[in-house]
Amino acid sequence: MTVSTFYLPGRVCPTQAVRDIASQASAPYTLICLKPDIEWVYLGLERMVQVLEQTGAAMAYADHFARIGEVITEAPVIDYQLGALRDDFDFGAVLLWDTAKLKALVAQMDTDYEFAGLYDLRLRATDRMAKTGGEPLAHIPEYLYYEVETDTRKSGEKLFDYVDPRNRAVQIEMEACVTAYLKRIGAYLAPGNYKTLPHADEFPVTASVIIPCKNRARTIADAIHSALAQRVRAPYTFNVIVVDDNSTDGTAEIIQGILNDLKDPKALIYIAQDTTWHAIGGNWNVAIHDPRCGKYAIQLDSDDTYHDETTVQRFIDAFEGNQKTECSRLNADSPKYGMVIGTYQMTDINGNILPPGVIDHREWTADNGRNNALRINGLGAPRGFYVPLLRQINFPTTKYGEDYAVGLRISRDWPIGRIYDVVYNCRRWSDNSDANCDIPAMNRNNWYKDRLRTWELLARLK
Repeated sequence: MTVSTFYLPGRVCPTQAVRDIASQASAPYTLICLKPDIEWVYLGLERMVQVLEQTGAAMAYADHFARIGEVITEAPVIDYQLGALRDDFDFGAVLLWDTAKLKALVAQMDTDYEFAGLYDLRLRATDRMAKTGGEPLAHIPEYLYYEVETDTRKSGEKLFDYVDPRNRAVQIEMEACVTAYLKRIGAYLAPGNYKTLPHADEFPVTASVIIPCKNRARTIADAIHSALAQRVRAPYTFNVIVVDDNSTDGTAEIIQGILNDLKDPKALIYIAQDTTWHAIGGNWNVAIHDPRCGKYAIQLDSDDTYHDETTVQRFIDAFEGNQKTECSRLNADSPKYGMVIGTYQMTDINGNILPPGVIDHREWTADNGRNNALRINGLGAPRGFYVPLLRQINFPTTKYGEDYAVGLRISRDWPIGRIYDVVYNCRRWSDNSDANCDIPAMNRNNWYKDRLRTWELLARLK
């Protein structure tokens, strides 16, 4: 068995580095290590070669062990699928390539990237996947090597790396790379060509703030008071809808206490769910189909707050394109957008700003945002929806990724607007659902979003 071995210091690398590897590789197989100090289990490398031969795949990758000091933990990875387009897809530190296929792919690389060289190679290896299926990248669900893990941050601290403003130059290149891939496979959406938004019937209020919650006794009052403190211009009106999914920690009692103290009880609508499965998506569905829901539904998570009292009005203005505000506009025909996404800042539970600070998702553009949405793991927050459209689409009944699923669906056929000023405080604390996920939980979450992208890609290919 002959393998040419090369080291690349991470997945972000120039095209020239990939070309150099391909030109220097002389053995039938080429091993690219993204971290130093790889240790193989007995016959681990031989096993990777064996699978590569059996499958005819261009590349193989495997589950492994991670060393953090003296601690060794299992680090499984997930299967690659059509929608696994994230540029941060975790293959582990070991990529074993069929050298002939590697050289052929590199010969096709016609753009010199400073950061997206390896990303371009990987996407080119999967070009035919959309048409022929197959397994161009073979995942071996066996623990075949040890790697040293140097990033020991919690999952909640890593979550926003892909939108860190310090990485903007990298993001621009990654977007260009994935856009070229979508054009090659026939899944690219040209600017414009949107469907007409459905007509708006009469609504009791202009907008509703939607707060789904479960066991948020520590934070639910902050969220509700933040929503009730909103101020909108006449003739616009709003209410707040809280959907409690069988809380057992006193959350329901806190909500009821706020209701009892309100001078206008219609301002706050409390919906107590039954004991069947709802999750966040199901709680949203109950809220938007309630006859008291407004024309626009605006997100507020139960542990977050609005930045100030103007957030709801900012969303109304964005939806309606700063159109006239006389009473005739209150139940006008379709707004400008099917969805509007705001800008948020990261804070701790007490409102102190945390790195990376402001997350404005400026990678979104009117021309290419809906293509680039297939590369990233989220579209931003807070999210506002045009309810007549949302009632047609609905949320998947899941507790993770429900908003991304709806955002992808809307982006295919209807325009999405953005607010690039801070309107929301995303508060990080120990009880956030994604604050400290273990590897299996992160894999489940990433696999599900990859699956959402797979379905969306298939729809666009049709």
